[in-house]
Amino acid sequence: MADEDSDGAESPCADAARARLAMAQEACELAGLARAAVPIGEHELRPDGTARSPGSVLADAAGVLRAAHRFFEAAAVCERLGGAGWQLIGDVLGVEPESARARFAAAESCFREELEGGGTAVADPGDAGWWRAYTAGNPLEAAHDLDDWVLRHKDGDGDLGTAPVSGGLMRRDPDGKKQESQ
Repeated sequence: MADEDSDGAESPCADAARARLAMAQEACELAGLARAAVPIGEHELRPDGTARSPGSVLADAAGVLRAAHRFFEAAAVCERLGGAGWQLIGDVLGVEPESARARFAAAESCFREELEGGGTAVADPGDAGWWRAYTAGNPLEAAHDLDDWVLRHKDGDGDLGTAPVSGGLMRRDPDGKKQESQ
């Protein structure tokens, strides 16, 4: 399939790069959810140390777990669009290739459909998976959003430059050859 933006124009991002961006967003979301679980709010606990809102901590942990599963799936899709076979994915996970395929083929298919649909499959940012659709339709904008997030959250990560996400993308030149982005 040709790499196109949602307006039908040729996209500078290959499908594998879009899958990597979707994985990066899932990691970003997971990090945000996990980070939010660290502080203990001033009014969160009763004087005896019990929660004022029973079940809220478990609900937050369940949200982190769902985000971790989405990140895990996005990583498998990223590997697949990057050329990895089911054998490699199975080997990395310590399962048979057939098991890896059974676990991740639907996620790969869904992502490929989002690419073909130009990122219009999920329009509501409140829906799970909205980022994959957004990334499929707007990869460079998505990468710049992630650049901003990384730079706001860097913590002793050394010099990441001004484009820690978008700078690593492979782009296509006008002749269709891959080139590293600026």
